[in-house]
Amino acid sequence: MTHTKQQMTRVRGTVTALSAAAFLATLAAPAASAHSAHAGHHASSARIPFTQAVVTAAATPGTYEITWKAPGTRHVTVKANGRTVASGGSTGKVKVTGLPAHVDRQWFDLTPDHGRGLRLADRLVKLDGAVNFRDAGGYRTTDGHWVKMGEIYRSDALDKLTGADLAKLKRLGIDTDFDLRMASERSAAPDRVPSGTSYVVADVLAGQDTGTTLPTTEAAAVAMMTEGEKFMVSGASAKSAYQKVFGGIADGDSVLFHCTAGKDRTGWANAALLTALGVPRETVMADYLASNDYRAEANAAALASMPPEQAKVYKPLLDVRAEYLNSGFDEVRKTFGSFDAYERQGLGLSKSELRDLKRDLLV
Repeated sequence: MTHTKQQMTRVRGTVTALSAAAFLATLAAPAASAHSAHAGHHASSARIPFTQAVVTAAATPGTYEITWKAPGTRHVTVKANGRTVASGGSTGKVKVTGLPAHVDRQWFDLTPDHGRGLRLADRLVKLDGAVNFRDAGGYRTTDGHWVKMGEIYRSDALDKLTGADLAKLKRLGIDTDFDLRMASERSAAPDRVPSGTSYVVADVLAGQDTGTTLPTTEAAAVAMMTEGEKFMVSGASAKSAYQKVFGGIADGDSVLFHCTAGKDRTGWANAALLTALGVPRETVMADYLASNDYRAEANAAALASMPPEQAKVYKPLLDVRAEYLNSGFDEVRKTFGSFDAYERQGLGLSKSELRDLKRDLLV
């Protein structure tokens, strides 16, 4: 994701709510298989005692940190590749080293002394040609279910994926790639997807591809992003696009959805999915804001290429901020009255489809 000062300095104009996507378009020029990720989904109906659990890959290959909270349990065993690699009590934080360095994803099985266990991996799927490709799952709902990992993925642009990246994605078993980008973005940077993966255009801003009109003040940039978020909720093309995506998910497919930076159009798609599944708002927000971490290096490089005053104006376009996502949820209430109504009218999910969605994606 690179651009020049000359590109930035020649862009001027009035603010529109939809031009941030066009701006981003100018910047964008396993040992455990997907099948194994599904293993154990129907093995037990016992309650999962974990209230928190996360796997984080360290900078050193083959090293991971696993943390958990499982109130009411006495002992938790952590296994990787069929062998015990750590254990602890009801609350644990362990560092595991010496695991294979070159695997698609390193999965861990967290097994409590009673109740059902969890199968987790680091949320980020490391690729050479994308920086924000991650699993949508691994989160707990308000009623104690967990969103399965290895089912739904979100990403930034896919045009720079390498042959090794494509091989890795094929092994993940992704059925359908939903491209949320505008026609100009798709033309300039066509997706690369594995053979056998269906490609579907789900253009959130269809018909809004009118060029790059950018803000001239920091406040105008923030306003652009909040207004753009509202359009993702109530805009006609946005509703049509997200209905395609959620239709694919409801059909039980293993789905990938993405835009250019993987943070705005993609961010709302994942926020809506997690909310529909019952994940609490603070968790949804944390997942949304994580794009700032995954995109930190790319964003810093983009801003470093601009004069300081210009960088100040454009930084809000590269960020994700709580006020952006909150403006989307505010638009849901204003336009639809409730998120339940948005599920039906905005995402096109019937009650039976929502039940199926939860049955397929929750454990």
